[in-house]
Amino acid sequence: MDGVLDTQPDEMKPWIDHLQPLEVISVTDETPDVKTFTFRADGHTWFRYKPGQFITLELPTADGPLMRTYTLSSSPSRPFSVAVTVKAQPTSIGTRWMFDNLRPGSRVRAFGPAGHFTHFAHPASRYLFLSAGSGVTPMMSMLRWFSDCAPQTDITFVHCARTPQDILFREELELLATRMPNLSLHFIVKDRTAGRKVWSGHVGMLDMARIPLMAPDLREREAFCCGPEPFMQAMQDALKAHGFDLHHYHQESFGLALPEGGATPEDIEMAADQDVLPIRFSLSGVDGECAPGQTVLQAARSAGVRIGAACESGICGTCKVMKLSGEVVMSHNGGILDEEIEEGYILACCSRPTTPVDVEA
Repeated sequence: MDGVLDTQPDEMKPWIDHLQPLEVISVTDETPDVKTFTFRADGHTWFRYKPGQFITLELPTADGPLMRTYTLSSSPSRPFSVAVTVKAQPTSIGTRWMFDNLRPGSRVRAFGPAGHFTHFAHPASRYLFLSAGSGVTPMMSMLRWFSDCAPQTDITFVHCARTPQDILFREELELLATRMPNLSLHFIVKDRTAGRKVWSGHVGMLDMARIPLMAPDLREREAFCCGPEPFMQAMQDALKAHGFDLHHYHQESFGLALPEGGATPEDIEMAADQDVLPIRFSLSGVDGECAPGQTVLQAARSAGVRIGAACESGICGTCKVMKLSGEVVMSHNGGILDEEIEEGYILACCSRPTTPVDVEA
C-alpha cells in the first residue's frame, strides 16, 4: 500500500468519510454468490471503528447514486483497510452492481462507520455468537478482533448455512478454533448432500433443544445474533424459553427500532405546528422552504438539493450534515453521536426545523 510502509501509525490520521473516498484493493470470491470487497483510503489514513459496525456505500449506478448499507467483516485491530462481505440475492440491485463493476482500483464514496451492534458496548467474560447466512459478517469482525487482541476469550460460535459449501469463512473459522483455546465452534447445515464434500456435522435447524447442548452455560453468556429476521426471532424465543435474560441479548437489524434519542413527541408536535420556514442549503447555494413537520431531508429534495440517505430512520447516519444556524428538533435511532450533535451536526432525515435554518448541503 503506497505510503503505508514508510509511515508510522502515530503519524497517520483517521479516515474522514465525507472527505475521502475508498479505493478497492481486492475482490475475493467466498462462494458463487458472495464476495468480499476490501478497501483502503489514501496511504496516510487508518480506519477507526468498532467491531460489528457498518458503513454505507454510495454506488454510482447508471440510474444515479444508490445508497447501500453493509456490515464490516474486517476488524479495527487491522486498521489500514476495511472490508465488506456481501451476498447477491436474485433481486439485488446494489450488490449486483458491485459484483459487475467494482474492481481493484475502483473508487466509491462511503459514510460511517455507524451502529451499536458490537461487543465493545457489552463487555463480558463469556459470549454466545449466533448467525445464519451472511449474518456471520459482524460476528467475524468481532471474532477477528478477539483473535488479535484477546485470544483467551470464551466464545461459543454457532453458524447456520444452507449447505456445507455455503459456510462463509469456514477455513478461517476452523483455523481460529485451533488458535483460540476457548473458542467452541459449531456449524449447522440444512442439506448435507449438496456439493461434493462429505459432511459429518450437525444437520437441520438450530432449535430450542440444540442451543443448550452447544452452550450449556448460555445463561452466563452475552449473546449476539445476526441473520434473517425469522432466524433472529426464533433465537430470541429459544433463549427466552431457557430462562435467558434478554437484557444480555443483542441482534443486528437495519430495520430494528432502537430507543429514540433527542426530541420528544411533544417536540415533534411543536415542529408540525410551525408555519412554512425558509431553509438555506449553503453549499448548493439554494434557498428553499420547509413545510410544517417536514424534515430537512424532505425539504432538500423539494428544493432539488441532494443529501445522501440510506435508512431514512435515523439509524445509519448517512444523512449527517452540519447545521450552520437555526434550530431543529431531532428524533433519531442512534445514527449520530452526542459529540457530533454538540459540534452542530444533525441527521437530515429526522430533523424538523422550528426556526429558519441554514445547513451545509
